[in-house]
Amino acid sequence: MAVGIVKWFNPNKGFGFIQPDDGGNDVFVHISAIERAGWRMLVEGQKIAYEVQSDRGKAAAVNLQAA
Repeated sequence: MAVGIVKWFNPNKGFGFIQPDDGGNDVFVHISAIERAGWRMLVEGQKIAYEVQSDRGKAAAVNLQAA
């Protein structure tokens, strides 16, 4: 699993981005992945573990866990 920090999350729009600890491009995270983890939202600066899945050709975080 990859680990990163929530760069920002907009609960009104239902998405945000995670900045990976190992560098590289930010990873998109959708509210559906957050809800599947049993959470309601993410907080800027929150450290999380996740798996990366390709979603329409872009990296998306899935299987979120507290890190």
